[in-house]
Amino acid sequence: MNYEDKKIVAILATTVELSVALNVIGHLSISIGKYSNQDIMGEPILIDKSKIQHLGISRFPFIITKVKAGKLKMVIDKAKSNLNLLVADYPKEMLETRTDEELVHSIQEKENNQLDYLGAIIYGDTKDVNEITGKFQLWN
Repeated sequence: MNYEDKKIVAILATTVELSVALNVIGHLSISIGKYSNQDIMGEPILIDKSKIQHLGISRFPFIITKVKAGKLKMVIDKAKSNLNLLVADYPKEMLETRTDEELVHSIQEKENNQLDYLGAIIYGDTKDVNEITGKFQLWN
């Protein structure tokens, strides 16, 4: 598989502060890694000249972008409508709850249109990901 065949794009709402953004990206990265197929990873273990092992990373580009908070939900909905894409989203409730049980309850009590998203990560074929995220600004 070629490095450019697939792509991972994180999207953060422009209103998210840096400390929250790092938390969002961390949680979403774990989710995408867990639920993606095995082709997302490069070499699993890298061994340096000193024979020290290092965990491998994704074999595909990982780009962090930003969009206006009002557009983020539309982007997530569009990405989820493409069954070839894996989408991890981060509603604000994930930040506002303490335990997994509280989070589950909070999400179950709301309709999708009531959720306020802080970020998402989309993984899939580069062409499909670019159709949705290709014109987004890089996070800075």
